[in-house]
Amino acid sequence: MARERLYIFDTTLRDGQQTAGVDFSVSDKIKLAQSLDALGLDYVEGGYPGANPTDTQFFETLGSLEGAKLTAFGMTKRTGRSAENDPGFMQILNAPSQAVCLVAKSWDYHVDVALGITNDENVETIRDSVAAILARDKEAMIDCEHFFDGYKANREYALACAKAAADAGARWVVLCDTNGGTLPEEVFEIVSDVVQHIPGDKLGIHTHNDTENAVANSLAAIRAGARQVQGTINGLGERCGNANLVSLIPTLLLKPGYADRFETGIALDKLPQVKNVSLLLDDILNRTPNRHAPYVGAAAFAHKGGIHVSAVMKDPSTYEHVAPESVGNSRVVLVSDQAGKSNVLDRLKTANIDVDAKDPAVDAILREVKDKELDGYSYDGVGASFELLALKQLGRLPDYFEVGGYTVNISNEGGTHTVSEASVSLVIDGEPVEGRGTGNGPINALDMALRSDLKRYAATIGSMRLVDFKVRILNTGTEAVTRVTIESVDAAGHSWRTIGVNANIVVASFEALKDAVVYKLFNDGISAVPEANGLETDAE
Repeated sequence: MARERLYIFDTTLRDGQQTAGVDFSVSDKIKLAQSLDALGLDYVEGGYPGANPTDTQFFETLGSLEGAKLTAFGMTKRTGRSAENDPGFMQILNAPSQAVCLVAKSWDYHVDVALGITNDENVETIRDSVAAILARDKEAMIDCEHFFDGYKANREYALACAKAAADAGARWVVLCDTNGGTLPEEVFEIVSDVVQHIPGDKLGIHTHNDTENAVANSLAAIRAGARQVQGTINGLGERCGNANLVSLIPTLLLKPGYADRFETGIALDKLPQVKNVSLLLDDILNRTPNRHAPYVGAAAFAHKGGIHVSAVMKDPSTYEHVAPESVGNSRVVLVSDQAGKSNVLDRLKTANIDVDAKDPAVDAILREVKDKELDGYSYDGVGASFELLALKQLGRLPDYFEVGGYTVNISNEGGTHTVSEASVSLVIDGEPVEGRGTGNGPINALDMALRSDLKRYAATIGSMRLVDFKVRILNTGTEAVTRVTIESVDAAGHSWRTIGVNANIVVASFEALKDAVVYKLFNDGISAVPEANGLETDAE
């Protein structure tokens, strides 16, 4: 049985721009558009030409895409004017795009209150706007704004607006749940009715996420007959966002009832790129990726409970609804006070630490993890510190250096400029050394001091840097305990996370910093014996 074609339309560059705090540059939009095109999407909506300089320049600079149809967004022409006498409308038509998607009112209440025209005038405007697009040999789409509210208020008129677009030759009539308040069962019923009047292969769905149902509503509309689905990467969008394509795309390509019924422009072997596009958007927005995002989050396939881990090791489908690799992700086995021996063994295997399952050290590692978590440690997501703990119990962690002590001083000059200075005393090869550092805060100064004079290790740790620093107070009052987690990265892009816990934030931070340095040395295969690294000692 031949599969039906389902078209995917991305609105990140326009709907996503409506998000509070989001302001794409032209280069940002070009980078995203090209990534979406490479993924295999059918349409990429670039923005609203003429509405702002960024969108106008984006269309002028980009030109076109290789596979996806670049789409310009705008509003229908003004009532009482020809298309040629509407400058704003002409800017949309003149933009170098292959398709045009116009928003049109389909709720009679808005036609009256917002547009101040008659219902018939609005319908005529929709027809004329579609005709003007087709006259430019461009693909025409009408996004019926507030369609579901309009349908519930006046079914006949909402359908009349949609039919006017279809009858005028629009390739797609998109039903928009603009305020995000419609529920999946309503979407299914309404779209099922609409397809009796407009063929499903001309119907699209555009949902907002105000009830956390945008993805569910999109799937409901597809089941009811819609054959185009719109959304944004990471669900970006105004208020609560739009349907999340990062969740929708894998569902459509992998899940029974969709994968076996529909084909899209995205090849299965390109599906792992969904994660890359998700991370690219977060990087552009300088946002921390959502670790718990479905399919692509760092914790999407993370297993913590001992019973769960044992089951996953025997049959991954027990707790993994799809193979992690199919979406560019990987399984993560967490080690915590909820863990069992199987967690520890799997985590060690993932870290390429070979150990016999019967080795007493395995039980010792598990006991230490549970004891330390009582003190406030949490090894979820801080694999580097866990690996160091395990290596120490196994007797495999070299003694790279000893810490003699450290100090931190903070001074304020003239009440406007604060300076943080730190010194760290170490013993390397039996020789005391002292490092000093100045930073934009006490932790940055400590980091600089710790790594300032590590002698033969300098070449290895010189490229690493601290990229994230998080502090959590675990309880309140005079005995509050501070948990610090830091993330480090090296020149190769390898990142790792470490942890420290203490009543004093500086002590907790130094512990995490020290672990970060030691992990880098061990991970790079550096020996604590100078000769093993091909280096000479001072005595030589």
